[in-house]
Amino acid sequence: MESENILASKPIGKLMLKLAIPTVLAQLVNLLYNIVDRIFVGHINEIGSLALAGLGVTFPIIIFIGAFSALLGTGGAPRAAIAMGCNDNERAEKILGNCTMMLIICSIILSVFFMITKDKILIMFGASENTLPYASSYITIYLIGTMFLQLTLGLNAFITNQGFTKTSMITICIGAVLNIILDPIFIFVFHLGVQGAALATIISQGISCIWVLKFLTGNKTHIKIRIKNLRLSKQIVFLVISLGISPFVMQSTDCFIQLVFNNGMLKYGNDSYVALMSILFSVMQLVWMPMQGFAQGVQPIISFNYGAGNNERVFSAFKKLFILCLVFSMSIIVILELFPQFFIGMFTSDAQIIEIGKNAIRVFMLSMSLMGMQTACQQTFLALGQAKESVFLAIERKLILLLPLALILPKIGALGVWGLFLAEPISDFIAVLTTVSLFSVKSRKLLTR
Repeated sequence: MESENILASKPIGKLMLKLAIPTVLAQLVNLLYNIVDRIFVGHINEIGSLALAGLGVTFPIIIFIGAFSALLGTGGAPRAAIAMGCNDNERAEKILGNCTMMLIICSIILSVFFMITKDKILIMFGASENTLPYASSYITIYLIGTMFLQLTLGLNAFITNQGFTKTSMITICIGAVLNIILDPIFIFVFHLGVQGAALATIISQGISCIWVLKFLTGNKTHIKIRIKNLRLSKQIVFLVISLGISPFVMQSTDCFIQLVFNNGMLKYGNDSYVALMSILFSVMQLVWMPMQGFAQGVQPIISFNYGAGNNERVFSAFKKLFILCLVFSMSIIVILELFPQFFIGMFTSDAQIIEIGKNAIRVFMLSMSLMGMQTACQQTFLALGQAKESVFLAIERKLILLLPLALILPKIGALGVWGLFLAEPISDFIAVLTTVSLFSVKSRKLLTR
């Protein structure tokens, strides 16, 4: 097929631009999708700071739900791309069908579970008496759209990995633009507050979901969702989960990280610090999501050519991805270190939060300047189907490093909230060293077979 020939033969540099630019644009728009609720809610008169803190404590639930779409989408799409590289489209379609059914099943289970337990979980994640009403109102409506979110994010990866990056970009843009339009209407015109923000989100996700399903059952796609392939195969389920467990761990462990950070901010600070953490995690996405876009754009090249045995193209694509991600992460962190008030001011006009956050964000984000190396290496492990290495790296950064540091550092001396701010750059720095070292050793073995 034409897309497959392009992945195998077109010059790497031009091919990366063709695939990565739409994907990066999609991630930038998706970034707005993810943070636009927080921007508008944070500027609601009188209650903005409390409402923003309320949304902050819902993030662990939202992230955990999204982690399942990463488990099945990122776990299945590279497997399907490798199968296509081996000219086995029938197997690729079975992988797509199995992932579709698993996404539906997960959506139902997750929405029911969190509907029943949401208030208890929100309190556990740092909701106070002042912020719980806002958090509960938002997540109740958000959970109604769980299946829309799962299918959109999970299946869009299969569009990207076929080389249809423009189509996958449109998927994100449809929902994001609609959300940006509906948010101020529901929040400020209809005066629905946080409920309006949640309603805008699920409507936007629903439209995106329809777009994805229409494409993957239409005539333009190389592999289709077929009813016969919805029946689960133990072998395929295992292969998908074994590879997807890495991004799942990366996202799901954010729930525990935010639990520790939110509760730590309440213990050593107050609701303003909880709101600040919501902003810091949002700004972190400014760095992560474009780099994820670069990696997702290059991933089809790496996966397809690895399946076809063309290791020279695999290595060439990786080197370009490595340089691109590193230059981006270093550049954006330099800007952030110089203008911290600008980034915080995007989310709040509260002078107190801006004042306590301007130096905190500089410390918190410092080692993100090196995370381009982490992203390039870890995402290439995924593209090559190396599940064990990806899982280890995900666990190391979040559970082995960041979580213990976030618990220990605040208790040292009088560090308090500053111990939490320091935990992130220390864990990031060590994680980058480990990832680059492991990749340099493992890649030689993989690409010289």
